[in-house]
Amino acid sequence: MKRTLRVGIAGYGVVGARRRQHIDAHPRLGTGAVSDAKFRKDGALPDGTRCYADYRDLITKEPLDALFVCLPNHLAADATIRGLRRGLHVFCEKPPGRDLADIAAVRAVERRRPALKLKYGFNHRYHDSVRDALALVRSGRLGKVLNLNGVYGKSAIIPFDKGWRAERRFAGGGILLDQGIHMVDLLRLFAGEFTEVHSVVSNSYWRHDVEDNAYALMRTASGVVALLHSSATLWRHRFNLDVTLERGSLTLAGILSGSKSYGAETLTVAVASRDGSGDPRETTTRYNNDPSWRAEVFEFAEAVLKGRPIVHGSSLEALNTMRLIYRIYCADPAWKRRYRLSDTVRR
Repeated sequence: MKRTLRVGIAGYGVVGARRRQHIDAHPRLGTGAVSDAKFRKDGALPDGTRCYADYRDLITKEPLDALFVCLPNHLAADATIRGLRRGLHVFCEKPPGRDLADIAAVRAVERRRPALKLKYGFNHRYHDSVRDALALVRSGRLGKVLNLNGVYGKSAIIPFDKGWRAERRFAGGGILLDQGIHMVDLLRLFAGEFTEVHSVVSNSYWRHDVEDNAYALMRTASGVVALLHSSATLWRHRFNLDVTLERGSLTLAGILSGSKSYGAETLTVAVASRDGSGDPRETTTRYNNDPSWRAEVFEFAEAVLKGRPIVHGSSLEALNTMRLIYRIYCADPAWKRRYRLSDTVRR
């Protein structure tokens, strides 16, 4: 009989519990123990699963094969490093840490343990609308990508009036790092790496220690231009990504989430007429299921069990996405001076 891998979950809140559903659904994974600061003392859950108040105890005391890190930003890199040093395969939620120094420290440990798998959770790549759009782009049917326009935001970082997300020493950044990282990752996925970045970063509304809006204008070496707006002042939850190509366009609108607050998830494909005149021919597909959480967990499991490479969410991908986020921060002179981010970007 093939052995079931014993998994620990560091951070057993909403995300950790959701990850557990798919860990336990895999025929060769099983949750052995969890940790969360909400547990006053070590013990067991009603189903008998061991629980710890401190993630460090989970990592050192439990006989685990893999670790899922679902902790606040300032703890994510430390838990990941401890897991790798313990000889565990690690899946860590986004962002990989507060800044580039955090992810650099993780990668230094990862390089010394090449047999272990490390994957970061960028589950938007696993939504069917994104997968279908990317397949269409890569098919070449609509020509090359010309430009992109991405808007992603909500009415506030929750909870934005208190807690670690409103303090840069814990969070590392605001809405751009907390949520906008998904859109930044998708822009890189569709366009490649950006060599030119201009931005305006602001905390003028909520006036916390982190940004509530980030606007970026970026260009790749091949000339693909992208606009980005990551916002905590939209007064609604919104996800929209437009991809314009030589012979048509793609519009991804809405994203299925646990809150169901972003509206229907759709992909609209517009095919331009042969002479470029008149309205394009459009088709819209609506997606009613979110396979991303399961697909991401199962892909990690296959990498661990069969020695396959990490397809999406490698530490290099996470590093490059974090680099672009910090380039956006630093492209605003006032933001760069305020947080002295230039040294961080060079690391």
